[in-house]
Amino acid sequence: MTLTIHPVPGLPEIRPGDDLAALLADALARADLGPQPGDILVVTHKVVSKAEGAIALLEGDEEAAYRRLAAEQAVEILRRRGDLIIARTRHGFICANAGVDRSNAAPGTAVLLPFDPDRSAHSLRMALCHRTGVDVPVVITDTFGRAWRRGLVDVAIGISGLEAILDLRGTTDTQGRELKVTEVAVVDEIAAAADLAMGKAAGIPAALVRGLAAPCGEGRATDLVRPAGEDMFR
Repeated sequence: MTLTIHPVPGLPEIRPGDDLAALLADALARADLGPQPGDILVVTHKVVSKAEGAIALLEGDEEAAYRRLAAEQAVEILRRRGDLIIARTRHGFICANAGVDRSNAAPGTAVLLPFDPDRSAHSLRMALCHRTGVDVPVVITDTFGRAWRRGLVDVAIGISGLEAILDLRGTTDTQGRELKVTEVAVVDEIAAAADLAMGKAAGIPAALVRGLAAPCGEGRATDLVRPAGEDMFR
């Protein structure tokens, strides 16, 4: 199997109300990346949120307004360190500042997470299928830290057309031992791999993954959220 990841350049600055599917379809065509069966389109949440109008003004003292907004977007604050909070969002995600982000946002504004990222991914997938004639699974990503490791990685916060987890329990390893607990967060792996092609400061918010035999289905990114009863760290 040969896996290739193609950045999708040429998207303009996205504004509320823009037809993101049309802009992506045009950008794919210009890059000679017409979708093919088996492709996966990975899109950063920033452009999805901007198109959906999930943008907040930071009025007055911008730093104070940002801190208030992050607290408002949290349903639970788990940790504080200085101005940083680690919070649980309405989606169940645990992340810094409840996903409220000022990077690649207009001055005096912050970008919020989509209200329902799985629904956003599905709507984008259907609109792209209508425009291109190819049903391409969609992964919407955001950048998260990891509790026990330094550095950031992109993870999936919204998906459509894929299973979130590849469950290998009950299969055997190369030595014939039965796997008891192995569940692979395959959509997180797709998100992280695609970010290598997009980059944080390159202004390229989408990538096409080609050649991956991913498990198709109708999973949700919320399938990745560990239930409270399985959480050993809170």
